[in-house]
Amino acid sequence: MAGHPAIHFMSSLAVANLRAAFPALQESGDRKPFIYFDGPGGTQMAQQAIDGMLAYITGGMANLHGAFPTSVGTDNLLLEGRKAVADLLHCAPEEVAFGQNMTTLAFSIARSLGSFLSAEDEVVVTEMDHRANVDPWVTLANDKGAQVRFLELDPNTYTLNLDKLDELITEKTRLVAIGMSSNVTGTVTDVRRVIARAKEVNAIVVLDAVHAVPHLSFDFKELGSDILLCSAYKFFGPHIGIAVIATSLFEKLQVYKLAPAPQQIPDKLETGTQNHEAIAGLIGAITFMEQLGEGKNRRERLVSGMQRIEAHEQQLTARLDSFLRQVPGLKLYRAAESVYKTPTFAFTIPGIKAREVTSWFAENYHMCIADGHFYASTMAEKLGVNPMGGWVRIGLAPYNTMEEVALFEQGLKEFMKTKGKY
Repeated sequence: MAGHPAIHFMSSLAVANLRAAFPALQESGDRKPFIYFDGPGGTQMAQQAIDGMLAYITGGMANLHGAFPTSVGTDNLLLEGRKAVADLLHCAPEEVAFGQNMTTLAFSIARSLGSFLSAEDEVVVTEMDHRANVDPWVTLANDKGAQVRFLELDPNTYTLNLDKLDELITEKTRLVAIGMSSNVTGTVTDVRRVIARAKEVNAIVVLDAVHAVPHLSFDFKELGSDILLCSAYKFFGPHIGIAVIATSLFEKLQVYKLAPAPQQIPDKLETGTQNHEAIAGLIGAITFMEQLGEGKNRRERLVSGMQRIEAHEQQLTARLDSFLRQVPGLKLYRAAESVYKTPTFAFTIPGIKAREVTSWFAENYHMCIADGHFYASTMAEKLGVNPMGGWVRIGLAPYNTMEEVALFEQGLKEFMKTKGKY
């Protein structure tokens, strides 16, 4: 992950140009577009991603490994998709595998890691993570009779307690799964510290970057994790999952696959026919991100573009954070100012179900705001939000504006007044 930018903020004109790349944000006839504050659940799709999918579909679809032009084109599409992801995340193209989604890829990888674990081993997961980065590894441990240990959430700070890493991650630890950032609170965890400790005991590290990749610039090589998982529909593309697996581990994986299927990486993990049109859309989404930046090559332009996204989002975040912390009768689940966070906010209003809040905003302000436990179910149980229907979550994307944030603030004040709480 690159350092956090302090300059290169996008001007209002640049944000307007950025918004023009998203058809869902445009007015059309009597159609009034929604205000999308549901980025953590999935962003809107950039025009470049749509164009890429349509070009593949209308230009002649074909499966792989044929001698005819459309099949060769599909072969090249997958190669270009891997190269684009490699530039986005700074890994080798052959370390990039595609799949239905992050969850399905995680379960497939977990099954492939079976020979790496025994009953004497331990697996470490966290209380903060989305269950997609918990249950695949817990299932693997249970299958092998290994012990599962949890890196605990501090309910007062909304961060993971890293003070006892040496006691939690030991010589018995074979796998550590940790999220880069919370899809509920936005907390960005010091994963370098966790990775460093895991490497001291030669444990495999799985990094859930699904919520982080849309907001932060990544460097897989520098981070040093063995596996990184993310999803394109979180960063302006179609529904497709991405796994990056370090070559040294990837080559050793005993993947469950058809006997005639390729043995080499990354193909051996991609069982069956892939979603080729989604890979075309993924390339388009990465092209959109690249066009936001500057540099001599795609990697440099992507880093620059992500820094501009991050800087713009943090401007909006600062205002919304300040506002929500001052709303009486509202409980904000957000770490202290000293903890870096993505532009993701979760709150509850005592005595009011979360769905009542989000339904009211959809009806009265045409806003898409999510509610629930968001599959961070361990954290939801620990923080006691389930009786309220979970959290209300507002998540920002680079196409959101300061005017939209101000309108949300107005709406929340109005809602609280109708409930006698403001």
